[in-house]
Amino acid sequence: MLRAGLRAQESSMIRNPRATSGDHRVEPNWDERLTLTVGQEKGDIVGKTDKAIQAAVDMVARLGGGTVKIAPGTYQFRNCVWLSSRVRLVGSGAETVLVKSPSNSTKLIEDSDWYDQEVTLADARGFQVGDGICLETKNPHNGGRDVFKGTLVARSGNRFKLNKPLRQNFWLTGGAKLSTLFPLLTSEFTEDVAIENLALDGNAKNNELLDGNYAGCIFLQDCNRYKIRNVEARNYNGDGISWQVCHDVVVENCYSHDHANLGLHPGSGSQRPVIRNNRVERNWIGIFFCWGVKYGLAENNKAIDNRDFGISIGHNDTDNVVRNNLIQGSGKVGVLFRDESGGKDFFPNRNTIENNRILNSGPADGVAIDIQGKTRDISIVKNEIRELREPMHRTGIRISKHAGPVTLATNRIEGFSVAISDQRTA
Repeated sequence: MLRAGLRAQESSMIRNPRATSGDHRVEPNWDERLTLTVGQEKGDIVGKTDKAIQAAVDMVARLGGGTVKIAPGTYQFRNCVWLSSRVRLVGSGAETVLVKSPSNSTKLIEDSDWYDQEVTLADARGFQVGDGICLETKNPHNGGRDVFKGTLVARSGNRFKLNKPLRQNFWLTGGAKLSTLFPLLTSEFTEDVAIENLALDGNAKNNELLDGNYAGCIFLQDCNRYKIRNVEARNYNGDGISWQVCHDVVVENCYSHDHANLGLHPGSGSQRPVIRNNRVERNWIGIFFCWGVKYGLAENNKAIDNRDFGISIGHNDTDNVVRNNLIQGSGKVGVLFRDESGGKDFFPNRNTIENNRILNSGPADGVAIDIQGKTRDISIVKNEIRELREPMHRTGIRISKHAGPVTLATNRIEGFSVAISDQRTA
């Protein structure tokens, strides 16, 4: 806190900032930076694929940041676009559509060791130099799953060079296979980026599954201060928008729907996410707080008809506020506090659920709010929790017998067989 205070004090003392070599923290607020346009018929860069957009992003990044504007049209992606720091990627609204190509998959026919930078495919038909790929195998030592994401950069027949060396063993004994699976937009270790006014289509029916720890319409890893606004993310065979160990990410006014897995996925270790004014519909889970997500805010969202849970909060996800949301038609539970056993205190403690509307949750034995495990210090206040169908065996709020203190205040709970099931007092 002292260090942050000193930084703020130093910044407030600067009345006329100047551009200084190596100082990225304090810089003038320039009226204009480079803007490049990408279009299918005209623009600074003309093209209909990921390559045109990537070229524009790289050019703007090389000159210190700026804006890439994408004209209306459908752009076919055989690889992800890698975003760079201080770049704003902006489309023309719903008319700018980035579509993932259908995936191909084949087994390896030669072992590749952890230091190799090439693979040999059983069937190379449909694969091209420049394709984004995912390698998967069973770890030969511990039986776990190993995953490598990269790009094919050279070939001779069915042998392909990778853009970077392997750091796991992809052996035939582990059933190693290669697939053209990748996120549409991605980045690692970058900051101060905006993604706006785009439609992203994962083409789920023509692609294999790749989960949100590795991909999605948007997938970010170890990034800071991203703003994702007015983006439609749809039909990915995995997650819609996923960010892992990323801090101060803002996702607002987005529509994330019809994904195999998670609509919005603030991932492990992400601090201070802001999830506001979004619609998340017909996913497995609407909003999924992963591991160690803290000091987040989810407000004014609509989580509707998600197949299992509207909002799920779990392993060490603490000090988050979920307020003013509509959570409706969840397949199992409206808001789930997961049972995260295995450690001293891995539970989703000190979270607030306030002023939400939670309607029609689950099947005949569904639950609107389910507080599992040893979760403690939860506040459930001023919510409208209603079942508009038959009561059946449905429960408004269920509290585990192992749970710690839970504050329930001024909630409106109607239409359930059991309004509150507090198993601590059973």
